[in-house]
This record gives sequence, C-alpha cells and structure tokens, in this order.
Amino acid sequence: MALMAVLAVVFLFTFHRLTAVDTSPLEVLPAQSGWMPQEHALSRFHVRWYLASIVFLAFDIEMLFMYPWAVIVIERGMSAVVEMFLFLGALLVGVVWAWREGAFRWA
Repeated sequence: MALMAVLAVVFLFTFHRLTAVDTSPLEVLPAQSGWMPQEHALSRFHVRWYLASIVFLAFDIEMLFMYPWAVIVIERGMSAVVEMFLFLGALLVGVVWAWREGAFRWA
C-alpha cells in the first residue's frame, strides 16, 4: 500500500511537470482573478476587518451548531432549547461587543 501511495505521488508530480505551462509564477498568479497584486501578501489589515471577522465567526458558529441541534431537539426536549438559548446568549455577547466597537459601521 505504501509503495502504491509513493508511486501515485511520483506519477502525479511527473504528470504535473510535463503538462504545466512554462512561465514565470509572477505572471500567472491566480490572486484577484489574475490581476497583479498591489501589495505584499503579509501587509497589515485595518482593524475593522478583525471586528468583521468576529461577527462573521459568531454567526457562522451559530449556524454550525444549530443544524445538528435542530435534528435532536425533539428527542432531547426542553433541556436542548435551554442549552441553545444559553449558547446564543454567549454568542450575543460577542456580537454586542463588536457592535460597541463599531464593527457594523462601514464608513
């Protein structure tokens, strides 16, 4: 099995080398739909994007846990509803903090 894995990797690497376009990587960058980058990849972001990411994570994690919760809420009963509201309350603290810090002001 290990030999087959090594042979597969060698084959794929060789196949890629044989079929790859022979140009400079700086001319065929996939970033921004093929446009040349205007700044360095490690440049600093404005602090408002960190706040926006906190809000995104709060809503994203909420949906991540609400889908399986919706499947088992019938069999668990009222305790599942109470647990979900406690969880949503904890996420609401993060959203209120981000709101207070101005994450929803885009100007």
